[in-house]
Amino acid sequence: MTTGKPTEEVDLHPRLIRRQKRADALRRHALSPVRILLMVLALPLTTGMIAIGVYLRVTDFERHEAVIHLVALAGCDAAQKIGAGPFRAGEAGYHKRNDPDGDGVACGSFAAGPVQSQPRQAQPSRTRTVGTAKFVKP
Repeated sequence: MTTGKPTEEVDLHPRLIRRQKRADALRRHALSPVRILLMVLALPLTTGMIAIGVYLRVTDFERHEAVIHLVALAGCDAAQKIGAGPFRAGEAGYHKRNDPDGDGVACGSFAAGPVQSQPRQAQPSRTRTVGTAKFVKP
């Protein structure tokens, strides 16, 4: 003899039914189209921030020099807006594409006076520390 109710409802305990409803609500929230769209749109920003963080940790430049180097990568106008430049070959901020005349000075066109290129002296290898780890440059 049947009671007229589906067997699933008869067999489930009210506590299990509440748990299933909560799980369904959580699943609907996690898989909502708006939430997925926001996560997809935030992916390039997240990837960029991770790449900048990794670059700042592994670059040969000090942190403030590395930031200037990245800004100068965007072009001389960006470097001028932050008040940096001119950049000599081998220094932070020098990019060959920003040195149109090939004289070893990038973004030198907006400097206040004539840029005098000085030969760069070799620096001894320096030890960098990150946390408790030491990194020695060859």
